[in-house]
Amino acid sequence: MTRPLSGLKVLDFSSVLSGPLAAGLLAEQGADVVKVEGPEGDTTRLIGPAKAGLSAMYIAANRGKRAITLDLKQPAAREIARRLVQQADVLIENMRPGVMDRLGLGPAAMRALNPGLVYLSITGFGPDGPDAGARVYDTVVQARSGFAAANPHPVTGEPMLLPATVCDKLTALTAAQAVSSALVARGRDGRGRHVQVAMVDAAVAFQWPDAMYNHVFQQDPPPPMPEFAAGQRPWATRDGFVATNTPQQAEFDAMARTLDCPGLSQDPRFASTPARMRHGRELREALTPRFAAWDTAPLVAALVEAGVPTGRVNRREDLAEDPQLRHNRTVVTVDQPGAGPVRLARGAAVFDGAHSPVAPAPRPGEHGPAVLREAGFDDAQIAAWIADGVLRVPAGG
Repeated sequence: MTRPLSGLKVLDFSSVLSGPLAAGLLAEQGADVVKVEGPEGDTTRLIGPAKAGLSAMYIAANRGKRAITLDLKQPAAREIARRLVQQADVLIENMRPGVMDRLGLGPAAMRALNPGLVYLSITGFGPDGPDAGARVYDTVVQARSGFAAANPHPVTGEPMLLPATVCDKLTALTAAQAVSSALVARGRDGRGRHVQVAMVDAAVAFQWPDAMYNHVFQQDPPPPMPEFAAGQRPWATRDGFVATNTPQQAEFDAMARTLDCPGLSQDPRFASTPARMRHGRELREALTPRFAAWDTAPLVAALVEAGVPTGRVNRREDLAEDPQLRHNRTVVTVDQPGAGPVRLARGAAVFDGAHSPVAPAPRPGEHGPAVLREAGFDDAQIAAWIADGVLRVPAGG
């Protein structure tokens, strides 16, 4: 199968997660993505368990790419970068505003060099404004965007940070979709685009449909509802946990019958979705002992059979063995050179019934000479750049 983005060339100047994951999505869908790293390397190489200089996080975010290491502080390296940009379809960067301009690689200069270039800039807070120049990571965006406040501690009510880089990842999804849209537009008019995505904007937009629904109506607002899913937590069973959701009355009625408490459906506090939202604490008190009387497997089977949306809570170590995930081939094993077999989640999108292949991640600088040969440089020039430290290659070649 020819993947949708086959033939596209992407230069990935980004680091950590938001940009690399956006570029990784394009690679999964067929683009030839070249990761451009500085000599210090991507920060994710230092995060999490690692083998052969490759961390698990680095592998997951950069699989399927090729890699070149350039010391962009040197003029020759910047000239190499400009040559690569001339032949690229997409450039991705997530440096602080102004950094790429100071390197001579900013959007105006690069689009003048290559008018068809789609140039993606990911920032924390935007290209300008009072906080544009601040250093930003996922936790900062969780705080500023309302994520932490929307995830309060169930007892104290204090804001909590989600133990995942949720804002980086949703920014990557937003950015990859926007790049795809810019490529469609280029197909119509031949022009590239400068696509800008601020992490805080992506996170706020992501929050709006549910976590911000009490802040939508501005004139004569209706009475506020309890915060969305404020009491939504897994239910403890005898041997594990399950999660349910019953926004439709028929689903709630079926759950009540299965748990042998059909009278709940006639209780005015629980007789409609808005009523259940307002009386979430009482509903949890009523149902907690009912769930606790069951073992997980028969309970899930009974609820699913009754038409109740239900799922057992998988432990991380058991996730790959979930029967549906095994059927979907969601988790795959990939031979990562130097590190041996690694498990990765494949891209979720399936095109014409075919899964996109999952490739290993590159060692930093691994493909530098090959990429430069493709760009038209000869071996003598490449060797000179290696000797001068302009181009870095892995030890041993």
